[in-house]
Amino acid sequence: MSTEVGYPAPTVTVATSLPKRALGAVLIVPVVTGPDGDGSATVVGGPFLDAETIGEIQVSLRALGAKGGPEQVTRLHVPSLAVGSVLTVGLGADRDEWPADVIRRAAGVAARSLSGVETVITTLTELHLEAAVEGLILGSYRFTEFRSAKTAPKDAALGKIVALSTATGAKRDAVRATAIATAVATARDFVNTPPSHLFPGEFAKRAKALGEVAGLEVEVLDDKALAKAGYGGIVGVGKGSSRPPRLVRLAHRGAKGKKGKTVALVGKGITFDTGGISIKPAASMHHMTSDMGGAAAVIATVVLAAKQGLPIDVIATVPMAENMPSSTAQRPGDVLTQYGGITVEVLNTDAEGRLILADAIVRACEDEPDYLIETSTLTGAQTVALGARIPGVMGSDEFRDRVARISQDEGENAWAMPLPDELKDDLKSSVADLANVSAQRFAGMLVAGVYLREFVADGVQWVHIDVAGPAYNASGPWGYTGKGGTGVPTRTMYAVLEDIAAHG
Repeated sequence: MSTEVGYPAPTVTVATSLPKRALGAVLIVPVVTGPDGDGSATVVGGPFLDAETIGEIQVSLRALGAKGGPEQVTRLHVPSLAVGSVLTVGLGADRDEWPADVIRRAAGVAARSLSGVETVITTLTELHLEAAVEGLILGSYRFTEFRSAKTAPKDAALGKIVALSTATGAKRDAVRATAIATAVATARDFVNTPPSHLFPGEFAKRAKALGEVAGLEVEVLDDKALAKAGYGGIVGVGKGSSRPPRLVRLAHRGAKGKKGKTVALVGKGITFDTGGISIKPAASMHHMTSDMGGAAAVIATVVLAAKQGLPIDVIATVPMAENMPSSTAQRPGDVLTQYGGITVEVLNTDAEGRLILADAIVRACEDEPDYLIETSTLTGAQTVALGARIPGVMGSDEFRDRVARISQDEGENAWAMPLPDELKDDLKSSVADLANVSAQRFAGMLVAGVYLREFVADGVQWVHIDVAGPAYNASGPWGYTGKGGTGVPTRTMYAVLEDIAAHG
């Protein structure tokens, strides 16, 4: 098993003209639906292709009956160009300005269709450089660590991207986009690593390695330290497993003693979730390898913040446990004491994520952050309410709406949801301060958010991002998202950090 962490992204270079000779490369060119109304493809012009070359591409597209609809691809040979081939990718109807995620998705589809191509050159980057680079890197992502020689890909992975752009600051933007896409891919790697190989101790070890390389302060608490310090939620969830829990703390000190903001990040790190004694149905249980998707995104985000030198303090608190049924597992009806002293009646051991998150939230609030962002694959109710691609965002009204807006701008499309006060009554217990689940079957996503709110310190602006569906793509690939871990909501959280650094 490889012990390396961090995704090896393709190298990205910026050029202001087509290479004179690149016969092993593929040139990716955007097309739109033409003015004739028949959906036929029309090349999006720019400074890199002359009229004669565009005309040559158009003739080939018409001969093939190619369309310019969103994410439709056509491979061509264009003799006048010194490249191996041309791949056109559809954007749909022409626009004056292109939304970033339209370009990101088109680039991802193009990358996924180019199996075995080591070098791509693209004019998509003239429309939106960062989105195109992110889409190409994420679209070409693949996870092959556990493939033997029999099934491992025989073709080369995408190794080089040449981004054609005349924009000011293009090189800087390419570096930023590469760093963001690499962070998302790193989160995907964590999620895609099977629980046989990514258990709490190993997860903590890899997080520590990533943090140390990035220059973060790192602290890891093992099961004995957790029990001594009173982390009852993490210990309670983890005690059914032979592989004990951990708490990882990663701190980026970007404010450097100045009056900069402090942001706490918390992510759920259940490396596998059987449901415990309240065991899940067997169907699709293997998808619970993704139940640490929140933790993966948080680790990737704080490392990215450090590498990009954000001028704020970012402190990640990441609880890690494996939820298993055994003779030592907590039982429905047990009472545990969360870190900080609140007692909880555990009515359902499959509502374990909120137990480890509550401990982590209380610890994170001891750092007196201005903002707290917590994310987790918390409730199946999220997918019932919002589907498999739209995270639910709950928390402080103003900050919740800010995070949702930024997420939509980033193409991760989180949606603001309420936390009705009356739902707290559903969490009353006859023997403890709180119960961990409601007796009602309604509003499960919101009830979980209400539970977590009980542990957030007064005065802290906070959000809870439920990514139960969006963190893992169990269906076929689309856009720049393949099957398996998606890395959501890494891009949202990093964009929020940048926004806080810029505006407070």
